[in-house]
Amino acid sequence: MPFEAAPEPASSPAADAWLAVAPVGALKGRGTAWALAHRYSREGREACDDGWGTLAQGVAEARSAPGTQVFEEKVGRILSGNDSPDIGFDLSINPYRGCEHGCIYCYARPTHSYLDLSPGLDFETRIVAKVNAAERLREAISARGYAPLQLNIGSVTDAYQPVERRLRITRGVIEVLAAARHPFSIITKASLVERDLDLIAPMAAQRMAAVYVSITTLDGELARKLEPRAAAPQRRLRTIEALARAGVPVGVSVSPVIPFLNEPELERILQAAADAGAGSAFSIVLRLPWEVNPLFQQWLEQHVPERSARIMARVREMRGGQDNDSRFGSRMTGQGVWAQLLRRRFVAACARLGLDRERAGFDFSLFRPPPRVAGQGELF
Repeated sequence: MPFEAAPEPASSPAADAWLAVAPVGALKGRGTAWALAHRYSREGREACDDGWGTLAQGVAEARSAPGTQVFEEKVGRILSGNDSPDIGFDLSINPYRGCEHGCIYCYARPTHSYLDLSPGLDFETRIVAKVNAAERLREAISARGYAPLQLNIGSVTDAYQPVERRLRITRGVIEVLAAARHPFSIITKASLVERDLDLIAPMAAQRMAAVYVSITTLDGELARKLEPRAAAPQRRLRTIEALARAGVPVGVSVSPVIPFLNEPELERILQAAADAGAGSAFSIVLRLPWEVNPLFQQWLEQHVPERSARIMARVREMRGGQDNDSRFGSRMTGQGVWAQLLRRRFVAACARLGLDRERAGFDFSLFRPPPRVAGQGELF
């Protein structure tokens, strides 16, 4: 049952078939209008006209921006382990599946395939909320033998996307971590993180919290197309300022770097973040896993057709001639001369701006597990 459902236009077989076969024009507030079929789909759809004008009707309906639906899910566990050597944390918490921010380049889009939903339009309009996240976290960190590790919130989908304003699942998670004095980091594009400074700042003062704000571009018009429901670039800079004033170690993520699109802004973004109070930075080049590849290429043709071929040629140059490279060690940085030059630019700019400091080191010695609750093996 929908936990929250915004009104949306009625669907029709013609509209559904059209969206599954061919992307329509851009939808206001959405990263893509394409309900691209996922890689596990067993059914194929083909748009056709039955002579009664249903195809034209379907196209018109498909051009109407759908509302966002949020579904409640009670999960069995909330902590996910990480075995990737190129990611700087051991555990992650993602309170939501799917993300209304609608970033067209999001590497998490293919995860909606596991839900039998489209990594395209469904990913940003059908959000799953893990409403018992705080309860599951409390159980996990109170278990015998649990030792605190590097924990990140929002590594896959943004923990502060719009629905968090009402559901407050992320805040509940942080409340559990704060009570247990368990260190954590957050990565987000949303200014809503400022709401939880009453929890984050005291943890930061004891070397137990840090926040990383992702800034892809300083160009508001480009941001509205790339990441339509994320906070505006200037608003994210104000969030960095607010975090820094509160004493929270704050870094900036200039990710993903897309050749000839936001890549020319690299140094300017780092400068703006440093001026706002960021103390560290990292950057990841564009990744195009699974269904992200056709979605992103369709977006290029729609929004920057004059640069589309050039951008993809440079992406392939950094990916060994392929559209994507998923190997550890190269998937985040790319390979080849251009990737090396990009890395040198980043390193040089960070050194000049004082953003080359180590990421925040956490103090795990203050961790105190929550009391174990009935049903976890305790008799008294």
